[in-house]
Amino acid sequence: MALRHAVLAALLDGEYSGYQLAKAFDVGVANFWHALPQQLYAELTRLEKEGLVAGRQVIQENRPNKRLFHVTDAGRAELEEFAAAVAKPSFIRDDLLVKVQVADRIGTASVIEQLEERASAAEAKIELLGKLLRQLRGDADEEEFLRRGERIGPYLTCLRGIAFEQGHRDWCLRIATVLRERRTTHAER
Repeated sequence: MALRHAVLAALLDGEYSGYQLAKAFDVGVANFWHALPQQLYAELTRLEKEGLVAGRQVIQENRPNKRLFHVTDAGRAELEEFAAAVAKPSFIRDDLLVKVQVADRIGTASVIEQLEERASAAEAKIELLGKLLRQLRGDADEEEFLRRGERIGPYLTCLRGIAFEQGHRDWCLRIATVLRERRTTHAER
């Protein structure tokens, strides 16, 4: 997947300025695709040149003018083509895993601390995504929303984000405990 597809997917929900798109990414899309605001602005420019999004200027008083973007028919076709293509398997690339890999050779104190920090960050993300899920489904319970909700794609990706963060949190806490116990056991010898 390229950033272009994540941007097009986010713009399906409405017309956004670059700033609004960055905010939407922070909340809903960041659990599966990370992008810096400047990357989003550059991608919007490319997508507009390719005719996949269209922008319009909005004149504002006492504030700088802004551009709002929406997906064109060509952009929808691009997303349909992307959705029909076989998805590549995902993989993990994480500096913390390299540190865990060598922890028993270089010392564990800083690795344990980083694992615990990651677990705390995952817990905060779980809470944020949980709030987003409640906001998306409104008064409906989850099963009812999944059966009858108008737009469930963002909800489903948030469910995946929560499952990922829960697994990540649990793994970090377990590995921190293992390393701490090993450090204590080795100190007693």
